[in-house]
Amino acid sequence: MAAKRDTDMTTGNILNHIILFSLPLLVGNIFQQFYNMVDTWVVGNYVSNEAFSAVGTVGPVINMLIGFFTGLANGGGVVISQYYGAKRPEDVKKAVHSSVLMTVVLSILLSILGIAMVPAFVRMMNTPAEVIPESTCYLSIYFGGLSGLLFYNMGSAILRAVGDSKRPFYFLTVSAILNIVLDLYFVIRLQMGVAGVAWATIISQGISAILTMVVLFRTSSVVKLEFSAMKMDWQILKRIIRVGIPSAFQLAIVSFSNIFVQSYINYFGTDVMSGWSAYSKVDGLLWLPMQSVGMAVTTVVGQNLGRGQQERAVEGVRLGLIVGLIITGLCMIPIMIFAPNTVAIFNSKPEVVEYGAQFLRMITPFAILAVFSQIYAAALRGSGNSQAPMVIMIFGYVIARQIYLFIFSHFISNTIIPIGLGYPFGWVVVSVLITIYYHKVGIKGSII
Repeated sequence: MAAKRDTDMTTGNILNHIILFSLPLLVGNIFQQFYNMVDTWVVGNYVSNEAFSAVGTVGPVINMLIGFFTGLANGGGVVISQYYGAKRPEDVKKAVHSSVLMTVVLSILLSILGIAMVPAFVRMMNTPAEVIPESTCYLSIYFGGLSGLLFYNMGSAILRAVGDSKRPFYFLTVSAILNIVLDLYFVIRLQMGVAGVAWATIISQGISAILTMVVLFRTSSVVKLEFSAMKMDWQILKRIIRVGIPSAFQLAIVSFSNIFVQSYINYFGTDVMSGWSAYSKVDGLLWLPMQSVGMAVTTVVGQNLGRGQQERAVEGVRLGLIVGLIITGLCMIPIMIFAPNTVAIFNSKPEVVEYGAQFLRMITPFAILAVFSQIYAAALRGSGNSQAPMVIMIFGYVIARQIYLFIFSHFISNTIIPIGLGYPFGWVVVSVLITIYYHKVGIKGSII
């Protein structure tokens, strides 16, 4: 039987809890980021520039469906963390089993929807004709194996809710290494091209899902899965949906909006697409520290509010913000200095390196502002208030950003620099609004 590894964050040093919880998450998220990074590196170096553009620019499409589910998984995690903090093991058990059953249903529905919508997604991104076959191939295979990622995400959300961030990290490490090996084997040895990296990704994600589920069935923790207890508690499901749906819609709508942002980028041709793809991979890594700290803050807030310790929850948010700002600031420096070298790792074509380095140096400084939105939104979700982050992020990332891009592309300057700045424009708007909201409203109460 697996050992119990829960962490009670309602007692002890808060800063230590945040750091010790965040570190495995950060390393694990880096490995998860490697899935698509390795895919793009392999096709960029061993297939073609078109394949590199295809794999590197489908992120908004993938993130739209995954984001919707991730929001619901976060809702399950918040409910579980608050029941755990309140010392209500029976309700924890009901929430865990309801969350897993929800995952079974959604993994089927989202896979079917994703495959059916691939042609429409490719058209919406204004994908160049020479890239369409590769994009279609990658997305079709990816969505066909989507269930592995969904089960891993839900399983890791359950473990994080009770303070266990280490085992999700271990599983991601195994699957990331497997992904690298399979990428190289399928593409270099079997000459499978884009299909090879897609198959490598879904097989690796499936392994991480199996490992996570095995632990949940074998653990001695309060989150142990049992077939005999596998039934839906509709009242708890309503709580999960109430917390998770706003976040789910926010993530899905923002990602859907990014499909249109990608269409603005694709307008400028394959070299710009490839440069943007390389920038996106590095930018994704830069966001990982603040996102990992944000997950820790969500758990700290959820558990402490469940116990009725509001002041301790607020202190956790303050310390989380400081840690996020320091780590993000330190990570920005080498990215700015070594931008061309970093882009060349993915694609050494001179035009691609030039565009990618330009994007990195132009956009990276704005990331420090995004820390505020990530930490404060995480804190609000931990308190059960996912509606406010949803409204603010949809406004900033979708409405304000699309207005900005439309105005610049049609009336001011339809060149790549102002178009690229549409991303940080949305970050600034969201960070300002969510900071004001947090300090006016704060975190209080509990959803249980």
